[in-house]
Amino acid sequence: MAAPPSTASACSGERWPPLESSPDVFNQFMWSLGVPQGEAEVHDVYGLDYDVLAMVPQPVLAVIFCFPDPPESSSHPPQEVLATERKETSDDVYFIKQIESLGNACGTIALLHAVGNACSESLLDNSCLDLFFKSTASMDPYERARVFEKDDDIARAHSLAASAGDTELPDDVEEHYICFVALNGTLHELDGMNGGPIKHGSTSPESLLQDAVHIIKDIMHKIPNSMNFNVMVLSRTPK
Repeated sequence: MAAPPSTASACSGERWPPLESSPDVFNQFMWSLGVPQGEAEVHDVYGLDYDVLAMVPQPVLAVIFCFPDPPESSSHPPQEVLATERKETSDDVYFIKQIESLGNACGTIALLHAVGNACSESLLDNSCLDLFFKSTASMDPYERARVFEKDDDIARAHSLAASAGDTELPDDVEEHYICFVALNGTLHELDGMNGGPIKHGSTSPESLLQDAVHIIKDIMHKIPNSMNFNVMVLSRTPK
């Protein structure tokens, strides 16, 4: 569906400027952090119809969704807009809480959620992400957030990625990133602004994209006055 590139986050912060929703930006960013170029790649999703989804490179490891901050109203409170089904969370899911001091880091958090749950075993040894995930594996989401906040290597890479986009950054950023992954046969929505992962029922590696799109369409339906949506996937690179 690849709308015009947009910047995104839930709040402001000079250390964590917003990222453009662009595969080029995300690919260079994650490759610089330790994801091997021949292992995985981010791609745009150009539409949400079945025929268009069938053209997305497979296998899909994670789905990254950029969308406008939902409006606050009595009919659709923000937390209701962001999720249609909430069940018990799972300790098997790698999750980072987006604390206030992380500013516009939601794009990086979505990328960490994607890599941390889908391909962390393939990271280059002693790379930035390899060391980060190993050092935070036994921590809770808030502890991980505090380590992430102080990680100068990730912050520098984030700033470089933010400056690499083609879109001029607005004064007020009103978009946000979330991620969807399939773990143990379940679709998980990972949004650092929430308290933890959200389960959305059964899925599989083969149906992850289509299942995530059902949730994405529901979110889009509840934010009817905007066209500023973008969907990307993290796909494993064919050998």
